[in-house]
Amino acid sequence: MAAAEPAGARRGSSDRAAVIGDRIVLGIARHWLALFNLAIFIYLAVPFAAPVLMHLGLTGPARLVYTIYSPMCHQLPDRSYFLFGERPVYSLQALEQANVLPGTSILERRRYIGDEQTGWKVALCERDVAIYGSILLGGLLFGLLRPRVPKLPFKIYVFFLIPIAVDGFTQLFGLRTSNWWLRTLTGALFGLATVWLTYPYVDESHNPAYRLFLG
Repeated sequence: MAAAEPAGARRGSSDRAAVIGDRIVLGIARHWLALFNLAIFIYLAVPFAAPVLMHLGLTGPARLVYTIYSPMCHQLPDRSYFLFGERPVYSLQALEQANVLPGTSILERRRYIGDEQTGWKVALCERDVAIYGSILLGGLLFGLLRPRVPKLPFKIYVFFLIPIAVDGFTQLFGLRTSNWWLRTLTGALFGLATVWLTYPYVDESHNPAYRLFLG
């Protein structure tokens, strides 16, 4: 029968685990903004890898990227950026005239990822690229201006939501058709406002933990 582990050894192992856990929490508290920015950068960069991979002939990894991001974005080609083609953006009319779409329904249109002439679409739509790009930019700016950034009142935040709501819902219900620069502008306003609203509170919530571990 194996000898029982001494109580002192068990306490020593528990203490080491506690120290490691404390260091992890302290690291997150100190570097939460860098971790957030890194996560947003990766989430935004991977969709741009899809058209690059298609252009290089690596269709398997490229289609995997499109598949992974498919539940998170409609990926409609007439609302997405394209790389390595004749234009960076295409309207639905232009794609229909080029006779490249497999069909006219949303489910059929979203399957089209591009070709050698049209280029290859980014795996996130124009609005999502603007949202996450502005969140990344806002996070970098917050890191530079952190001590001087006032909290954004929620009423003002709602004001920033109006453009994206109007542009999105009027298009959704067929009242009008948006365009790439409106999707980009409204998405960027939403992303920057979200950073302005939430990051000061996140920073404030981490500071007590940081001071506690330092003490």
